[in-house]
Amino acid sequence: MRLAAVGDLHVKKSSQGQLQPLLAPVNDQADVLLLCGDLTDYGLKEEATILAKELTAAVRIPIVAVLGNHDFESGQPEEVVRILTEAGVKVLDGEAHEIRGVGIAGAKGFSGGFGRATLGAWGEPATKRFVQEALDEAIKLEGALARLRTEKRIALLHYSPVRMTVEGEPLEIMTFLGTSRLEEPINRHPVDVVFHGHAHHGALEGRTSTGIPVYNVAMPLLLQKFPGRPPFRVVEVASTPASETVAALETAVRAARAAENG
Repeated sequence: MRLAAVGDLHVKKSSQGQLQPLLAPVNDQADVLLLCGDLTDYGLKEEATILAKELTAAVRIPIVAVLGNHDFESGQPEEVVRILTEAGVKVLDGEAHEIRGVGIAGAKGFSGGFGRATLGAWGEPATKRFVQEALDEAIKLEGALARLRTEKRIALLHYSPVRMTVEGEPLEIMTFLGTSRLEEPINRHPVDVVFHGHAHHGALEGRTSTGIPVYNVAMPLLLQKFPGRPPFRVVEVASTPASETVAALETAVRAARAAENG
């Protein structure tokens, strides 16, 4: 299965017709489109409606998405999700989804810093609430990963789980681009690949401490690094055809019945 991933579309009220030519090539290059948050610029219903129309007009393959921080700006994330869902987009928020034998675990994630610079829950209540939000998002991701039963597994985020893919951004904002708390569940429930956005000026690729590849697919970064190419990253993973899955299940059932009959 070929997975095309991109984040940070930042669709505005004036974006009608701008996204279609950028995403139309995805139908020939991939089997699934993954959207890594910041789908709208201010999280407005009008922006989500334009995005839904753009996706419906341009994309003919399944679409799976998570929200980003911009999608929460106007306090209407539920409306953004509703509009996209009605357009056929599967929006994940701590859920798992399977397409043709490939499992996708999705969550927005949060910030908080990396490694020894990870912010701890100490001091003022506001700091503790901030850290708790990061922990809650990590728990969402872990729950989604734990529910996957497929051999091939993908983690879909907005915030980065590793420092490597945000390097290149100003040091002053590094803490707000992701957190190692998201890396921990990924290492406990290994996946084949991680996609995220958010870091417009970060690095294209990195790895978790256990070697899992991580791709930063923020659209501004892809447009800068690959000028003249469609702004999405395509990664191929092996999937299990439905016929093989059914055959495997039938074999397992026959074996179980044989065991019961002695």
